[in-house]
Amino acid sequence: MTSHSALITTLDGAVNFRDLGGMPLTGGGQTRPGVFYRSEALNTLTPEGEAALAASPIGVIVDFRMDTERAGAPDVLPETRPFKVVNLSVMQGGLAGAAQAAFAAADHTGAGAPDPAAMQQLMSNVLAAIPTLGEMYVQMLDGGAPAFAEVAGLVAASTDETPSAVLIHCTAGKDRTGVSAALILDAVGVERDAIVADYASSAQHLAGPWADGMLEMVRRLGAPATPALVQLITGTPPEAITQALAWVDAHFGGSAQYLQSGGLSDAQLAALRARLAA
Repeated sequence: MTSHSALITTLDGAVNFRDLGGMPLTGGGQTRPGVFYRSEALNTLTPEGEAALAASPIGVIVDFRMDTERAGAPDVLPETRPFKVVNLSVMQGGLAGAAQAAFAAADHTGAGAPDPAAMQQLMSNVLAAIPTLGEMYVQMLDGGAPAFAEVAGLVAASTDETPSAVLIHCTAGKDRTGVSAALILDAVGVERDAIVADYASSAQHLAGPWADGMLEMVRRLGAPATPALVQLITGTPPEAITQALAWVDAHFGGSAQYLQSGGLSDAQLAALRARLAA
């Protein structure tokens, strides 16, 4: 790392932030720290968190949120140096997409105040149609290869000479972010058990005030906090990411081939492995 970039393991104000360095590789060794990071949205960073981000190797921030999500909770970024922000959408079948569909349906229930019973029935219908996390990830993967490949290319292009490490995030930092992280880590040869464990750890990071706040918002919208909905919003069951990776294996032969189907070149894949797995 250059002298102006300090490796960081936490960002004050973010609960689900981490460096994906130090993960075991199947061929021996570990992923390189200071290259690839993941987090929830950066809308709650404290001044100390901003300062740490400014002093870090991070120079590229990939935001997987939809425009409505970004508008409601814009990232707090340091103004002391520039960051390249890349907005990518991979929301086919995602929770936010399902929520948007619910709100769109609610908008068409008629003029004036909606009938409470009708809204309850609508919410029940929406909840019944929401997929499991594993199904959601497969829907996300089916059509998301170009976006996920773009992220891999950004990591491959990062260098130690300038702050250009990549931080990926969505709202919770567990679903869209979790799938993207798993694909890239798998493509460079991180052990599957370690990938699953990293994915699963998000639930513990999010537990407490973050999860409580999200569930309270859902309750205010009139949705019952069923076990399935609670898991969808705050959970990271290992079987969900295992299902996603199994789908990639079955349809593409692995995460590297999946990313290449989205446009990642042989040279970029080699650079990604050299950059992250060296």
